[in-house]
Amino acid sequence: MNAVERLSVFKTYKLYVGGKFPRSESGRVYEVTDSKNKWLANAPLASRKDARDAVVAARKAFGGWAGATAYNRGQVLYRVAEMLEGRRDQFVRKVADAEGLGKSKAAAVVDATIDRWVWYAGWTDKIAQVAGGGNPVAGPFFNLSSPEPTGVVAVLAPQESSFLGLVSVVAPVIATGNTAVVVASERAPLPALSLAEVLATSDVPGGVVNVLSGRTAEIAAPLAAHQDVNAIDLAGADEVLAKELEIAAADNLKRVLRPQPVDDWTATPGTERLTAFLETKTVWHPTGSLGASGSSY
Repeated sequence: MNAVERLSVFKTYKLYVGGKFPRSESGRVYEVTDSKNKWLANAPLASRKDARDAVVAARKAFGGWAGATAYNRGQVLYRVAEMLEGRRDQFVRKVADAEGLGKSKAAAVVDATIDRWVWYAGWTDKIAQVAGGGNPVAGPFFNLSSPEPTGVVAVLAPQESSFLGLVSVVAPVIATGNTAVVVASERAPLPALSLAEVLATSDVPGGVVNVLSGRTAEIAAPLAAHQDVNAIDLAGADEVLAKELEIAAADNLKRVLRPQPVDDWTATPGTERLTAFLETKTVWHPTGSLGASGSSY
């Protein structure tokens, strides 16, 4: 019996904004190719309006996400790692195509990415002990410093590391209670757009992570100038673009994390990106007294 020839089912990639998958409001797309210039898919070409919509979604989600307990955020992030593990083979193919890697090397990258997500999930309820604490003061007071999320963070994902680099810059932002508007790698956006599908079917509330694809400079400009964006990570910007965006970001005193060359994304990242988008709240409180004798703490 002759095998029935099937039609190819091509995937339609979409943006991820507010927990939904809209097409770009402009209707534009651009071709994504592999390292050998073979066509892989058409990705949505996000516009300035898409960027503004993503900021609105991120701001709406911020209160609930920042107000969740750190332990709960850790559980939510770990659930994402579980789902990535279940879709490991899919992401191995995505990374191999996106970065021109052999299957074994792509598998190593995906494994490192899942491990990186677990690593940041474990930090959610521990970073307060590292970045905060009690301060010795002269006087009958407790003086306590505790970290709080900055707010809405625009993240320009690394251009060359489309999956491991992406997770390495996004996970610490949301682990600490911020919400994110992510601009995927311009050349290789498909791993980021596929990650959005994992986030949508996990426990991450809609709007906590929003994923845009397209021309990095075109999308980043309105994000850097946006008055409701509190910080921006310029990991995926070149030197010229980073300078322009930093100037625009100064208008509302955004926190800016400048591009930092990374030779090896598999290296242990440390806590720098966890603390980059945290504010420190310091509270003074009188110690009071104990008992009738008037003794104090």
